[in-house]
Amino acid sequence: METRELRYFVAVAEELHFGRAALRLGIAQPPLSRAISQLERRLGVQLLHRSSREVTLTEPGAVLLREARAALEAVEAAERRTRRAAQSPGLVLASKAAAAGELLAKLLDAYAAEPGSVPVDVVLCGVAQQERLLREGHADVALLHLPFDSTAGFDIEELSTEKQVAVLPAAHPFTGRTELRMSELTAMAGLPMPRWPERDGTYLPGPGPEIHDHTQLMQLIALGRAAAVLPESVRTQLPEGLTTVPVLDAPMVTTVIAWPPHARSRALAGLVLAATRL
Repeated sequence: METRELRYFVAVAEELHFGRAALRLGIAQPPLSRAISQLERRLGVQLLHRSSREVTLTEPGAVLLREARAALEAVEAAERRTRRAAQSPGLVLASKAAAAGELLAKLLDAYAAEPGSVPVDVVLCGVAQQERLLREGHADVALLHLPFDSTAGFDIEELSTEKQVAVLPAAHPFTGRTELRMSELTAMAGLPMPRWPERDGTYLPGPGPEIHDHTQLMQLIALGRAAAVLPESVRTQLPEGLTTVPVLDAPMVTTVIAWPPHARSRALAGLVLAATRL
């Protein structure tokens, strides 16, 4: 299959209308229809149900839509990485702002001391963005956090595992507690839990505030408008007016260093090796 055919199919599958898909692609409708029919003949499957009133995906079509999106993203990521390799010999590391700060600082210092190290540009991201930057080729390597980020399709090394704590306003009645459980926090704290963005950037409906970055979240907690459960390393950079209480049954958070499995960069290998030595 050609990338052109995949782009054509994705446009039709997302629009579910040949006319709108042709307009989106900037081509006439007849060659678009012929290209999709040719793709179906080559694969030996029907990708779309067509009628005079609507276009719908078949089950094989739904599979190809998922696979085609991933393939096109991989091609675009390869283009970006190739251009960056020609522009700079350095690495781009993506990390969520205010997450794993101490680990990140140690990693950068350790790698800089290695013979043959190259400059590392650090991109501090908003919530759930570092995984996307790595997948799209805007970064060479990223610090991800399980179970919240997906590492599917990446090579990884685990760097650290930590418990989680409830972050609360300093004047909250739970401040004197030595430990909490999730059920107590959600039922009795009197503060809504934040809503984090999904991997596509959308938010699920709910009563809590939509969170875009760490600074916003800390301000909302300080104002008594939210509570949050975060990795215990947040204690090292907690703003004034906030406190933490351990949450016994919150899932453990594992920080990993992740990179594309086909990468063959000596500089990247050196950075990963420095990370695993920490």
